[in-house]
Amino acid sequence: MKKIILRTLTAVLLLVAVLAVNTIWFKPFFIRAFYEKVFVKFAFDSPELLSRLRLVEGLGIQGHNRKLDDASEAETNRQFQFLRETRATLHSYDTTGMRGQDRLNYQVLDWYMANAAAGEAFRHHNYPVNQLFGVQNEFPSFMANVHQVRNRRDADYYNERLAAVRLKFAQVLEGLKIREQRGIVPPTFVIDKVLAEMSAFVAQQPEQNILYTSLAEKTKKVADLTPAAQAEVLAEAKRHIQGSVYPAYRQLITYFTALRPRSTNDAGVWKFPDGKAYYAYCLQRSTTTTLSAAEIHSLGLREVARITAEMRAILQAEQVPGADSVGPTMARLGEEARFLYPDSDSGRAQILADYQGILAEVDQGLGSAFRIRPKARIKVQRVPVFKEKTSAGAYYEPAALDGSRPGIFYASLYDVKATPKFGMRTLAYHEGIPGHHFQIGIAQELQGLPTFRTIVPFTAYSEGWALYAERVASELGFEKDPYNKLGWLRAELFRAARLVVDTGLHDQRWTREQAISYMRRTTGMAQSDVEAEVERYIVMPGQACAYKVGMLKILELRERARQALGPQFDLRDFHDVVLKNGALPLQVLEQVVNDYISEKKTTA
Repeated sequence: MKKIILRTLTAVLLLVAVLAVNTIWFKPFFIRAFYEKVFVKFAFDSPELLSRLRLVEGLGIQGHNRKLDDASEAETNRQFQFLRETRATLHSYDTTGMRGQDRLNYQVLDWYMANAAAGEAFRHHNYPVNQLFGVQNEFPSFMANVHQVRNRRDADYYNERLAAVRLKFAQVLEGLKIREQRGIVPPTFVIDKVLAEMSAFVAQQPEQNILYTSLAEKTKKVADLTPAAQAEVLAEAKRHIQGSVYPAYRQLITYFTALRPRSTNDAGVWKFPDGKAYYAYCLQRSTTTTLSAAEIHSLGLREVARITAEMRAILQAEQVPGADSVGPTMARLGEEARFLYPDSDSGRAQILADYQGILAEVDQGLGSAFRIRPKARIKVQRVPVFKEKTSAGAYYEPAALDGSRPGIFYASLYDVKATPKFGMRTLAYHEGIPGHHFQIGIAQELQGLPTFRTIVPFTAYSEGWALYAERVASELGFEKDPYNKLGWLRAELFRAARLVVDTGLHDQRWTREQAISYMRRTTGMAQSDVEAEVERYIVMPGQACAYKVGMLKILELRERARQALGPQFDLRDFHDVVLKNGALPLQVLEQVVNDYISEKKTTA
């Protein structure tokens, strides 16, 4: 009997070993193992992503926390080769009989890889150093907000990353020079902004730099780190800031100072080699549709006209002077004292507290529309001061997958006039509940799906959902005050104007000033917000079009389900269908909703 058991155990271990070897070095027998292999390879190629996700620390895997991503041309070449090979392997699996999530797994990964691979022709058509999400401001944010320090080893890893920035920035500089040779040079105003930002960054005494102060705060909270050990860690950080970080930044400053005379104020990507094809690719990638620039521009103009008419009706009903001129009137309302917070530390603190209160209120009142909610908490924080001047008005950072960090709604408090009270609810619904915090948080917590399905990004879906969430909150009665409704409609008007401005800049050759003038006149938003937004579209072509296109598709699908199902339609069911599958290309989402309608009819 013992021999039989031993032989059985040996056979099982041998089978496990064969499967492990096959999965690691060859095409896995099972497609689910292939999916996880692809995710693991993708994640481990990006130590910064691994640190953000915090998926493997609990397994004792920590070494990635001492490294930064490889930004070299050679690594980019390798990544595109990996995409081609991986997609070929995906296509070698038999798809006969695939249904439900199995079919979605295949479709989503295939779409994502095909789209990413198509970007190889345009790999240099971007600005790695820019005022919004360039390496020069992403690095300090990453170290302050993502890198954890729980013990001395983590603190040492922090310092190793400080030392590594010199190599990473040298790799970025290599790519910048290739772009320059190909005529891909940022607009002058982008260069001026990043030069001002980087110059201010290196002008600080090391002890005042966020890279130092952040580490100081982190080490204070480590119980077993003695004052002497903390002083040693901080002294090492100062040496790295002076000897690695500042020299890396100065290299970029020197480069951009010399590059500036070669730049122009032409804002759109039409100026790039193959700029028209590149912009078409950007639109397809961001909207996950085949809509052309001209179609999106026309859609934007129609939506601007419709929303403006709705706002005008409210202004007239409230007898607001100048109701016929919606943009200027909204600008004037946004400057009235009754809608503004004090321009002070206490005023800014109150803004954050009021945002948190709005989120708590809406979270308690969604029972009629949602069954599913994320387990992760949400917290409101101020955009870090060092980057708030050029930051977007707000953004959401997902919770860590291990529960160690909540989802964070970052609000810019640089210009308090950019935060009129009547616009706060809508922004909180968009970035927080039931917007990004629901959509991203639920996706991260989905069970039974390949890991890539919980984190893969599709902007039209995610931003479309967040904009749709604003509307749902209004439909549920959370914006009873007419001025709050104006705030919601202005947010939607803003997204419609984006369609016009983005395509205007990159397809119709609008200038930066022309785009700012149109958006300011149309929406009445604060000048500082409008400038930051237009400059965002300039460095992120096509991305701003995803919001409204995605929202309109979700609304279209909701109405289709409502019409098809009649009394059987339940808004909670629809939201389950949209949220429980994670982010999807809009074409795939449409298929999912159609399947839901058919199944519901069949089981009636």
